[in-house]
Amino acid sequence: MEKQKNAVGRRKEAVTRVFLSKGEGKITVNGKDYKTYFPLVYLQNQLEAPLKTVEMADKVDIVINAKGGGVKGQAEAAKLGIARALLEVSADYRPSLKAAGFLTRDSRVVERKKPGRKKARRSFQFSKR
Repeated sequence: MEKQKNAVGRRKEAVTRVFLSKGEGKITVNGKDYKTYFPLVYLQNQLEAPLKTVEMADKVDIVINAKGGGVKGQAEAAKLGIARALLEVSADYRPSLKAAGFLTRDSRVVERKKPGRKKARRSFQFSKR
């Protein structure tokens, strides 16, 4: 891998830009170590999962710019971004990443509020009398 590879990941309202370069396995999110930025272990595992699948966890450094959404959305967006950046490194990783489901963009987003309703589908309380 001669040049820095980059990719974008999205989930809900979160958007992450992922920059992948040769290194020893450091992951930085918005200038902080990923274990500080994502204190929950299961979110840290989300970021590591694509790297472990293709056994690149200790061979690349990753810089992630995340904005929008919440912590979970950003972690899942970063997971997609990392998987896409790994594809730019080598197309041979595609079958294993696809089988693990890391290349699928989760398109579920919050439904908009409709007029005449309390929320998207919730109606106001009905009073018979």
